[in-house]
Amino acid sequence: MKPNDMPTDLQSLFELQRAAFAQRPHSQWPERRDRLQRLRRLVSDNEEEIERTIDADFGGRPAIETQIAEVYPSLAEINGALRSGERWMRPERVWVSKWFLPARAEIQPRPLGVVGIIVPWNYPLYLAVGPMVGALVAGNRALVKMSEFTPAFSALFRRLVEKYFAPEEAAVVTGDATVAQAFSELPFDHLLFTGSTKVGKRVMAAAAANLTPVTLELGGKSPTVVAPEYPVQRAATRILAGKLLNAGQTCVAPDYVLLPREMVKPFVREARAQARRMFPAGLGNRDFCAVVNQRHYERLTGYLDQAKEAGVRIETLFDGRARDNAAHRLAPALLIDPPAALDVMREEIFGPVLPLVPYDRIEDAVAHISAMPKPLALYWFDEDEQRTSWALHNTQAGGVCVNETLLHVAQEDLPFG
Repeated sequence: MKPNDMPTDLQSLFELQRAAFAQRPHSQWPERRDRLQRLRRLVSDNEEEIERTIDADFGGRPAIETQIAEVYPSLAEINGALRSGERWMRPERVWVSKWFLPARAEIQPRPLGVVGIIVPWNYPLYLAVGPMVGALVAGNRALVKMSEFTPAFSALFRRLVEKYFAPEEAAVVTGDATVAQAFSELPFDHLLFTGSTKVGKRVMAAAAANLTPVTLELGGKSPTVVAPEYPVQRAATRILAGKLLNAGQTCVAPDYVLLPREMVKPFVREARAQARRMFPAGLGNRDFCAVVNQRHYERLTGYLDQAKEAGVRIETLFDGRARDNAAHRLAPALLIDPPAALDVMREEIFGPVLPLVPYDRIEDAVAHISAMPKPLALYWFDEDEQRTSWALHNTQAGGVCVNETLLHVAQEDLPFG
């Protein structure tokens, strides 16, 4: 698509931000601090409306999950940037080769310009605000494309950004895949995309025409390993807590569990007990998140139907109904030793379906992980420190938790992905 053919509002917003940056390319800390403070007020002053619109988009997402997984992390990200932003702006002295002494060298942090941010549907507040914080604290302008799968929140966020920011500072666009394609083709100074690998490939291809630097956060099949002798109840409790947050619609959710063959039966028992403790009313519990839309609900039920046809044992963790087609709500289910050829074992699950893959030797579990594409996250449950160190040395992942899930994402000073 040629620039002149792009949607008028998208193109005009991009040109407005580019011109504004050209006029003021070196914003000072008070200006950046003010933008971060306005972003903080955007979140804190409108928390209840944010929670209501996300709940409406999902057809049922409890406010407590939005608070824990989106509101609080967004505010923590902003507060961290406010604490450290001025320090990040300082030049960094570096050593020069002895042949050039007494010369000096330093690295001077500089803004890039206009940063594009493509936001997914699963955590639409946090995955918009987090990248915006990075762009704004670095002195950039931010242009944000929201997901069409969360239309109520996308419209709200656009209105809020228009209220708290001038369009040359930060702006939001909404629309379908056509708008996203046009967005990806703009000559941004940096482009950030969070979403699926399939769409990420299209984003990178579109950005390549302009040699736009791209940051991709693509999820994947994050494995969980339970080592021999690890307490099975503790493992099931912690793994289920990470898996069932947002009904598994989390890029770093445990995707499948590798565990000793003799542990499968007790793990199923403890997982069912934990799921019922968390959600005693099953699908009738409004604290259990719905699948975001019918399309993704049918994808997940398709995994289950295919597994059933292949003769896989399926253990549903709720009493009563396993599916609510009208409300696209799906009870969590364990798949016992599904064949590797099934779709559920080849694609990122992104829902409350958890395969259990038994192993006979811990070396087999590590070999299984190493043979797969490098995951975004790895969760290792083990009380043997020496074996844990060996396992982490022999595997690669974007982030790791030992004896926990998800919590590495909440650590501000750790890189992500």
